[in-house]
Amino acid sequence: IQTFTMVLEEIWTSLFMWFFYALIPCLLTDEVAILPAPQNLSVLSTNMKHLLMWSPVIAPGETVYYSVEYQGEYESLYTSHIWIPSSWCSLTEGPECDVTDDITATVPYNLRVRATLGSQTSAWSILKHPFNRNSTILTRPGMEITKDGFHLVIELEDLGPQFEFLVAYWRREPGAEEHVKMVRSGGIPVHLETMEPGAAYCVKAQTFVKAIGRYSAFSQTECVEVQGEAIPLVLALFAFVGFMLILVVVPLFVWKMGRLLQYSCCPVVVLPDTLKITNSPQKLISCRREEVDACATAVMSPEELLRAWIS
Repeated sequence: IQTFTMVLEEIWTSLFMWFFYALIPCLLTDEVAILPAPQNLSVLSTNMKHLLMWSPVIAPGETVYYSVEYQGEYESLYTSHIWIPSSWCSLTEGPECDVTDDITATVPYNLRVRATLGSQTSAWSILKHPFNRNSTILTRPGMEITKDGFHLVIELEDLGPQFEFLVAYWRREPGAEEHVKMVRSGGIPVHLETMEPGAAYCVKAQTFVKAIGRYSAFSQTECVEVQGEAIPLVLALFAFVGFMLILVVVPLFVWKMGRLLQYSCCPVVVLPDTLKITNSPQKLISCRREEVDACATAVMSPEELLRAWIS
């Protein structure tokens, strides 16, 4: 009986020790790794805007923060233990991070994220496949076609400094030639063509990103029509006649006014013929005294002769 009791005691001791050692790891795991790591990492990239997204960690009544880090091609190949914190996502609340400013080259990038709750942090979750920005989705550009008088004007959506636009436009008629123009930036009106009255013009555009060497699809074609009519022939004739009259009348008027001002301000004085001295002064001085009266008579005006005769 004593031997049986000792065997039972050893069995209970063994069971107790087994449960004790089996329970300790569970208790430690609950204390240290209570916060799960974010799951389902993915990158949504549209028009060179890159957004890292993940499933949120649920902690009822608590606010969970997230931190994002990345590795470029150099870090991945030569310093794999070094991860760079994201510019905008250190302890952010939402389950997403804009990593556009971090992705600066057309090479594969590794991305990872972890959760933080108080003093607890989760393990890092790494994006399954490295992300390269050349996989971004390029959408059709938005555009507005207007007419300023007879000028065809386009204003394209501003998508950022990396975007250029290839604009195609043509006159809507059979066999019309298609013209192409490269617009360097969006958000500003650009003149395309001087339109002819009564004609319709059509426009379409696509984006181009030089950094990744890719084009988007063309936008939907938009057309505008100039409703004005050609200038009537009679109106054109009147305009021509009026122009010719201006060319003739204006110079004549200027010449006439110049002559009038000349006569008004600087008149030319003309002596009567009776006051003009026909003989030289030396000859008059050399006249004999008895010839003075005759000389005086020769230079007297008719009015003076009449008064002398009366007296």
